[in-house]
Amino acid sequence: MKQNETLWNTLPNHADLGELNIDDWGDDHLFSAYNTPLREDAFELSDVEKVAKIEGHFRAIMETLGLDLTDDSLNGTPHRVAKMYVKELFSGLNPANKPKATLFENKYKYNEMLVEKDISFYSNCEHHFVPIFGKAHVAYISSGKVIGLSKLNRIVQYFAKRPQVQERLTVQIAKELQQILQTEDVAIVMDAKHLCVASRGVQDDSSSTVTAFYGGKFQEDGTKSEFLKYLS
Repeated sequence: MKQNETLWNTLPNHADLGELNIDDWGDDHLFSAYNTPLREDAFELSDVEKVAKIEGHFRAIMETLGLDLTDDSLNGTPHRVAKMYVKELFSGLNPANKPKATLFENKYKYNEMLVEKDISFYSNCEHHFVPIFGKAHVAYISSGKVIGLSKLNRIVQYFAKRPQVQERLTVQIAKELQQILQTEDVAIVMDAKHLCVASRGVQDDSSSTVTAFYGGKFQEDGTKSEFLKYLS
């Protein structure tokens, strides 16, 4: 795993972060931990209570912007946004929503890599709360167990549905699959567009960001090359 440790070893310490311009910090896509930062009381409120609180806060944001919430088109927006945040866009924050992954015996004795390509995912940048979207490519080599293909998609989507940084998202998916599949032999490549780059700041809508994780046998040049060949 040492190659993947470079992902967070290059981060500045907390003292350095204080000296950074807050906009520059966001543009550089820094992240401070492998786990999503959550308070200890993150799940004390029910989803219904969270929707109600967010609705009130978002209504205040819209009013501050000068929008007339008595207009028929805008009146329901605070509730719609609050419900979307809790039930959809950020539902991956709640561990109760984690997909249950059932493993099966590898009865076919298939010992080569399995690759699931082009898994669509939609996430949100934790620095600006605007979309990140793209494709994930997942591979693993069975240690004697296999997982249903749809569960690979669901695991990607679960970790995507939270405020994210693409580097962290890549590592979280990989480590979850390593734990579930009981093998180090997992590889992830993610290719995504960031609307914080496309719609603000540098406003470049043609570039994309690629991140990767190679565990176990995928750190060997031959296995890694075979995996990447399937993606080309």
